[in-house]
Amino acid sequence: MLDRDGFRPNVGIILLNQRNQVFWGKRIRTHSWQFPQGGIDRGETPEQAMIRELHEEVGLLAEHVSIVARTRDWLRYEVPDRYIRRDARGHYKGQKQIWFLLKLLGHDWDLNLRATDHPEFDAWRWNDYWVPLEAVVEFKRGVYEMALTELARYLPRNETRNRFLRHGHRAQEVGGESQSAVQGGEGIELPPGGTFEPVPETKANTPR
Repeated sequence: MLDRDGFRPNVGIILLNQRNQVFWGKRIRTHSWQFPQGGIDRGETPEQAMIRELHEEVGLLAEHVSIVARTRDWLRYEVPDRYIRRDARGHYKGQKQIWFLLKLLGHDWDLNLRATDHPEFDAWRWNDYWVPLEAVVEFKRGVYEMALTELARYLPRNETRNRFLRHGHRAQEVGGESQSAVQGGEGIELPPGGTFEPVPETKANTPR
């Protein structure tokens, strides 16, 4: 389903934990990291598509999250021709997205990268809100910066962290990461409940 300009309607998801860190997923069999995202099906609202994609990509249900905010307008990016199927070239141009900022109400172990037979990620971790854009495929970086900037004003206050700072305490960290992080996979920092799930080699996916 494309609009008249050749952009496919899509949703992006920024999922926060209690420390205002964000879910950061490693795309299957690649070195790229990104937020969950996916297309809006015909007849769906952006919110309905977001709930469906949330389950398909990270295994969460509507009851596991609360919606904090969403972008006001569509944010667009163009996909280079080399990533577009030949039969779609000439009429498919890219994605237009509504981005949602969500707060995790459940636990890390509620996340499941294998909720469907077609996983998007093979590893994940919690990352600081301002994610490293150099880890994102180049043509999505502008939209990521716009979405993060627009939604940053809605970040919930972290009362626990503020209280620690007022009393002169700092959370103990190891190598710049919180002590809750454990090693998983090959050189990938994973928190409790995070998983590294290599998938048998199949036909490579193209960016969504």
